[in-house]
Amino acid sequence: MATFEYAPAPESRTVVDIHSSYGLFIGGQFVEGSAGTSFKTISPATEEVLADITQASAADVDRAVRAARTAYRGVWGRMSGTDRGKYLFRIARIMQERAREFAVLETLDNGKPIKESRDVDIPLAAAHFFYHAGWADKLEYAGLAPAGGGPPRPVGVVGQVIPWNFPLLMLAWKIAPALACGNTVVLKPAETTPLTALLFAEVCQQADLPPGVVNIVTGAGETGRALVEHAGIDKVAFTGSTDVGRAIARSIAGTRTRATLELGGKAANIVFDDAPIDQAVEGIVNGIFFNQGHVCCAGSRLLVQESAHDEVVSKLKRRLATIRVGDPMDKNTDLGAINSAAQLARIRELSDIGEAEGAERWSPPCDLPGRGFWFPPTVFTNVAQTHRIAQEEVFGPVLSVLTFRTPQEAVAKANNTPYGLSAGVWSDKGSRILWMADQLRAGVVWANTFNKFDPTSPFGGYKESGYGREGGLHGLESYVTTGAGQ
Repeated sequence: MATFEYAPAPESRTVVDIHSSYGLFIGGQFVEGSAGTSFKTISPATEEVLADITQASAADVDRAVRAARTAYRGVWGRMSGTDRGKYLFRIARIMQERAREFAVLETLDNGKPIKESRDVDIPLAAAHFFYHAGWADKLEYAGLAPAGGGPPRPVGVVGQVIPWNFPLLMLAWKIAPALACGNTVVLKPAETTPLTALLFAEVCQQADLPPGVVNIVTGAGETGRALVEHAGIDKVAFTGSTDVGRAIARSIAGTRTRATLELGGKAANIVFDDAPIDQAVEGIVNGIFFNQGHVCCAGSRLLVQESAHDEVVSKLKRRLATIRVGDPMDKNTDLGAINSAAQLARIRELSDIGEAEGAERWSPPCDLPGRGFWFPPTVFTNVAQTHRIAQEEVFGPVLSVLTFRTPQEAVAKANNTPYGLSAGVWSDKGSRILWMADQLRAGVVWANTFNKFDPTSPFGGYKESGYGREGGLHGLESYVTTGAGQ
């Protein structure tokens, strides 16, 4: 059968204006850092320097926290929910109006395909602000307060640290509920992907958000540590690695600071022999190769019933031969660049270990660009439960395939991990799916789909995948208190 090649369809970079350097966003204005130091953010697809970013010091973090406290006490914490909701609606509309600008900037700074930024990340980020705008004046009717308790009140000043895999979406997950509940925010984006957070700061200015309600400090781990450990922070919200999550939990132990932690994962995507196999293959691809596998809840462990194993693997390999790897700015690209050289080294290391431990490695033929950070879609078969690639989070486009015979064995293997963030079940039997969902120790269980998100649905994990929920009614709980005001 004849095949048709896709002609290049590059998105234009001219829709976004990238400044040569960026300051910190504190008190409603962009300001210089006190230490005068900076770092560069690069495009992972080309290694091109995009901009110089200010490195925030502990003094800068203190300045941001004080600005947030002033805004909380003077304006935002006193404002009615109705008026807060108007600001969130305004932010959401501006994000929609500037969606193409955000999408291009996200792809340049992160390396993900433009069609994912355009069709998933940016619309969903705006949706979170729309959704939480609707909650702002309804908190006292949301059942958040215990029986006999006072009305829900904001916690105060929230320190938020977000990762590099979904920079703008994670910002929305954190900032939208915090503002809806009456809190003010100091947010630190990941050092490799700060640009859309800084563009969001411009949106806050455009929306006339009161100064100090949102503050953005850029930097590496030391900046995040200074924020998390600051005495003026009432709540910490963190998404990132389990190791850093443990460090945060230790640092705030014994203090009054609250925390929600959304950490790593090693999700099982479970396919039974009665599943719609073609549909399941598309779900497997979306589960592990979406966003280059840079997804905490990625379906990186494929558990296939023995009787369906050969068919599933055969169809999966045939499907992966059609994956287009390359320029993230091309609208035809399916798999973009790995976010950083450090992450690429980690993926290569664990993949080499998987091969050395006896798993069979396979990748479809594909030409990788000469510059940038790239890794082909990779499938490991003959994987044992004890292999490191079956236990450790690779955080890349690497799939481990295991088998099972019975639903009980599938549950045992799926739960045999220190993580518990998500899982997927593919079966034609609704009763089996419900039974599996009840048995799986995962915060989110998808049925005959994978990686589907909605602002109304809570998201979070068990065990080393963290605690607390984001999104939905449950996500509001950690941003309110029924105690005395602060």
